[in-house]
This record gives sequence, structure tokens and C-alpha cells, in this order.
Amino acid sequence: MNSLSSIGTAHAFAPLPRRWHTSTFRLLTAYSLLFSLAVVAILSIIMWRVTAFMSDQTDHTLYWEAHYYSKLAPSQVAEAIDRRIEQEHMQSNYFGLFDAQGQRITGNVRALPPALPADGIGHPLGDRLPVMDAEHSNTRALAVRLPDSRVLLVARNVQPIAEIHDAIRDALVWSGLLALVTGMGGGYIVSLRQFRRIHETQRVIEQIVNGNLDRRLPMGGRDELDMLAHLVNHMLERIARLMAEVKGACDGVAHDLRTPLAHVRKTLTQARARAATLGDVPDAELARLLEYAEANTDSLLERFRAMLRISEIESMRRRGEFERFALRPLLADLEDLYGPLAEDKGIDFVADIGENNELVIHGDRALLFEALSNLLDNAIKFTEQGGVKLALLATHSGPRIEVRDTGRGIPAADRDAVLQRFYRAESSRHIAGSGLGLSIVSAIVGLHDFGLTIEAANPGTRVTFDCWARTLA
Repeated sequence: MNSLSSIGTAHAFAPLPRRWHTSTFRLLTAYSLLFSLAVVAILSIIMWRVTAFMSDQTDHTLYWEAHYYSKLAPSQVAEAIDRRIEQEHMQSNYFGLFDAQGQRITGNVRALPPALPADGIGHPLGDRLPVMDAEHSNTRALAVRLPDSRVLLVARNVQPIAEIHDAIRDALVWSGLLALVTGMGGGYIVSLRQFRRIHETQRVIEQIVNGNLDRRLPMGGRDELDMLAHLVNHMLERIARLMAEVKGACDGVAHDLRTPLAHVRKTLTQARARAATLGDVPDAELARLLEYAEANTDSLLERFRAMLRISEIESMRRRGEFERFALRPLLADLEDLYGPLAEDKGIDFVADIGENNELVIHGDRALLFEALSNLLDNAIKFTEQGGVKLALLATHSGPRIEVRDTGRGIPAADRDAVLQRFYRAESSRHIAGSGLGLSIVSAIVGLHDFGLTIEAANPGTRVTFDCWARTLA
């Protein structure tokens, strides 16, 4: 048996990711982003086509107005423009008639913009068109040269088109943001359910890893997770059945061999007693061989008893006997039992358990006494000088028991194996033992769902016994 050393019983699973790191949230967020981009693209096309259509309609109107005036007699053009201006109430149309040198003849446009060509095509001028008695921010103008070399300018205030353009642009931005935020919010809400299912699945898997093969993964979603859970549950049922068959076979072998070994042990004892009465001089070699055979038979019987004990504990049959009890009286009994044993070996035994009887746990007192007895027995066995300390601590999570020794410790490479059955390090193979003591401790810890951490104390070993049920992070 190895001395007590460090082996952690921390969770074998990484903590669950944050909800916004889940695959569901990421997929829905990516979909929302693509959907938002699609909305922006669609509205951009709508904005472009609407503004282009309205600009084309404006140019078409300007063209036909200019065409109308160009078909009039030269002497009627100025009068027609003045009459048209008098009828304009919205101040959205502008007209100007200029001579060949660009001097104003009539109209509500003060000057001919130099950048406006007389090509009969509409051009955007913005606020560069000088008009009379009107305020405007955006115009579109068309200029044509009449047969008598005069220039006719027809313009329109296209500010409504710009406002429609801006309104569509704002709708584009806000609808894109709304689609993105709504999609991310929906993804978060949808991921909550998946997150809860995954959390429950991980909690059940941890219980299965800890030895409770009766648990099954939760189902009911009717999706990919549900299909995977169904397959895993089917696999667990088969594993549990196979392990039960193997366990039954091993228990049967252990039970069947224990009886004949007990008979062999009894026969050896009788043979040694009989050999002592034969002849005047006892056969010392025969007595030594018989004593050696008895010792090995006792070792086999002890191993079979330990195996059956572990099997009994791991079968979870004793949970019905759990009750609430205070830890301090239990540790006081251990102090009374192992204090004299440590003193006989010439090492110190310190019990720092205080006077607090309010540290209460729910469990099987006899099993916990057995587990702590194994720990203290190992601590005393593998401590040659110094001492052993038994301590009771109160933590935020619950009571904690520590067993510390100043023995040889266990190399870091062996710390993950000390709780396995029959495992013995090379440094302790010369010491009597079956290699099952810590396996019993591990089985009892698993039954209670407590935590067991074994670590180096420099010198020696510290075993931490966390007396509260472990939960997922």
C-alpha cells in the first residue's frame, strides 16, 4: 500500500461555456448577421431604385416643359414663362430665360449657372441655383438653347426626393440593427433552453463517471441532442449490464474461494499444532513453512474480504441508512482508537477537532468511520518519524476533514493510481498490505458523493476529505 499522497477528485469536465459561447447562440447570431446584411442590401436596392425612378420622372417632366416652351413663337416665350410663374404656388418649379450672352431676360432664376450645359439633360445642382424670393436646398435643372440662341432653364426643387432618400436610409440602418439585435436576443433566449439541457446532461454524466451507472441522460427535446442522448443511454444500459455480469462473476469467485481458503487456513493451523506434538524435537523448518503458508492464506482471505466489502459499498445498498450526525464525536472516537497506536509506534498524534458539535453532515457514520480509519491506519503505517494530525475545519461549503502525516509521501506520477484496486508503488511493496485500503476509501467517498483530495504536505501527505456533495461549476 502506498502512503497517502495527492490525487485530486476535481471534476473531470471543463466548466460550461458562457451562454453567448454556445453553438446555438453563435449560429443564430451568424444567421441574424446574414439576415441583417440581406435586409440592408434589399433596402439599399429599393432606395437606389426609388430615388433613380423619381429623378428620371423629374427629368422627364423638365424635358417636356422645356419642349413646350421651345415650340412657342420667340415673342411668346417670355410671356408664357411669366404666366407660369404667376400660377406657381408651391415654389417648387423655377424658370429662367437668358440671352445668348447669359443675361437674364425673365423668370425667377437670377443667373444662369455656368456649370449647367444647355444639352437638354437634367443635372443635379443642389443649392447652387440662384433663385428669386425662394429658399431651397436641393434642385435639379435642365437647360436648352432655343432657335434664336436664347437659353431656357427649367428647374425643380427635388428636396422631397432627398428626404425620401434619407428616410429610406434611416429605415435601412434601424431595420438592420433591429434585425441583428432581435436575432441575437432570440439566439440568447433559444440557447437558454439548450444550455439548461447541456448543464443537466453534464451533471448526469458526472454522476455516471463517479460510478452511478443507473443514471440516464435527460431526453424530450426531439432534436439532435435527444437523438445523441438516446444512443448514449442505450450504450449505458449495455455497459451497466456487462459490468453487472462481470461484477457478479468476480463476487462469486471471491465468495466461493473464501470458504475453501478458510478451510485451508484451519487445516494449516491444525497441521502446525499437530507437528509440534510429533517427536521429541519439533521440526523447526516444518513449523516455519506452515507459519508462512498461514500468513499467505490470511493475506488472501483479507483481500477477498476487502473485495467483497468494496463491492458491497459500490452497489449503493446503504444509502437508505444515511442519517444526520455530528462529525466531532466521530473524530473523537478515531482519536481514542489511533492515538495509542501512534504512541506505541513512537510518533505523535494530534487531533485538532475543537469543541464544535454543530458541524453536521448527512451520511453513513459507520462507513465514514471505516474510511477515516483506513486513512489514519495508512498515515501511521507509513510515518516513521514526526507525527500524524487529524483536523476538523469549517469552510463556506461545509465541513472538511484533514489527515496529515510526515511520512514518505507518493511520487506525483503515482497519485492518479493510488485509489485503484491492488495498486502498490514500488517503494511500498515490502510493506504488508493488500492494496485495497484506499480503494475502500474511494468507494465510500463515491457513495456519499464527497470530495477526496490527496496532495503532498512537504514532508508527508495531506488528505482532504470534503464532506459535502459535489456539484458542477
